Amino acid sequence: MKILCIHQNFPGQYKHLAPALAARGHEVVALTLKVKKPTRWQGVTILPYDIRGRSAKDIHPWLQDFETKLIRATSCCNAAIALRKRGFVPDVILAHHGWGESLFLKDVWPQARMGLYCELYHQSLPVFTAFDPEFQRPQTQSDPLRLRLKNLNNRLHEEIMDAGISPTAFQAGTFPDHWQDRITVAHDGVDTDLVVPGPNATLTVTDGRVLTREDEVITFINRNLEPYRGYHIFMRALPDLLRRRPDAQVVLIGGDEVSYGAKAPDGTTWKQIFIDEIADRMPPEDWARVHFLGRVPYDRFLSMMQVSRVHVYLTYPFVLSWSLLEAMSAECAIVASGTAPVREVLTEGETGVMVDFFDTDGIVGKTCALLDDADARARMGRAARAFVRDGYDLHTRCLPRHIDWVEDLATRTPRPPRD
Repeated sequence: MKILCIHQNFPGQYKHLAPALAARGHEVVALTLKVKKPTRWQGVTILPYDIRGRSAKDIHPWLQDFETKLIRATSCCNAAIALRKRGFVPDVILAHHGWGESLFLKDVWPQARMGLYCELYHQSLPVFTAFDPEFQRPQTQSDPLRLRLKNLNNRLHEEIMDAGISPTAFQAGTFPDHWQDRITVAHDGVDTDLVVPGPNATLTVTDGRVLTREDEVITFINRNLEPYRGYHIFMRALPDLLRRRPDAQVVLIGGDEVSYGAKAPDGTTWKQIFIDEIADRMPPEDWARVHFLGRVPYDRFLSMMQVSRVHVYLTYPFVLSWSLLEAMSAECAIVASGTAPVREVLTEGETGVMVDFFDTDGIVGKTCALLDDADARARMGRAARAFVRDGYDLHTRCLPRHIDWVEDLATRTPRPPRD
């Protein structure tokens, strides 16, 4: 079988799946912006494509997002036409369609089966658009209209989707009902043989201090430090948390950019905004116990999880972070926001404890309670790892499900592109 993978940041969600399909004898090719020249990676042929065109200066702001996706779609389509001229005809196209690249590929290969990675459908319900009043958009009456256009890429892809796959039931549930019978819920998986407890782990932090399991380490992770993942709430809890835990060391991982939601005001970052907000409540000796590591290699991320005594995870009702399941696999004791994506994987009092997203006092109180209860930390950590190994293990659960899904997809009658 010939398989084409489309991901602007390949391998992305196909990190394990693409090589596994190649190892099963399938011919796997990827089109991506990630490389500048053709290359081979774990049995996969990776081909570049270039962006051609640029955004218009005065386009309506609601259309800017789709125009960017359209430019990518036409650019990827041109690369696909060139690939077809060289004789490549895929049986299956696997695409993370969130950036638009795959929009016209059924026009190039009408008989290919299209399998989409269904990450999120934008919702206009108040639980999504007004979850955090502090950052609520002022034009709430126009949100349904704006989001309808933001979903234009999703809607056009639905017409050509033969099957979809979504990592969590919460994420799959954001898509309209008429998608649901074509979406399979299957997480990408956690390598629980790699993400393990580390009793002898060490982590060197910004001041050169080496932290171990003997230290009282509190951890917090965002891809980028921003409100969607509760950075502002955690920072507001930090002064009281450090005051109550004079021996604690707090370690934060995350960049200064924006992954989700609005950008910080010009010339600032969300990271600095909330550092400045709590500055007058934080004496220098407490700041010395706070360590911002930025973005780190995966092995350092694992070390952080392994030395963590309590891990705090906060999120809006949004895409679930892989890092929560990885923290569970490492047997972390977890304090998490009780939002819908978290409740899907965490059970109160069994695999972690939950708190209202906005409740800084609750975050402090539940973190301190766990720090004072070694037996509860050990019990919940073991249960969390067992839960992940049973339902989310990469090699025994998730990857086999994804492979079966792809090979079943190849047997389906393809949906043709529509006028």
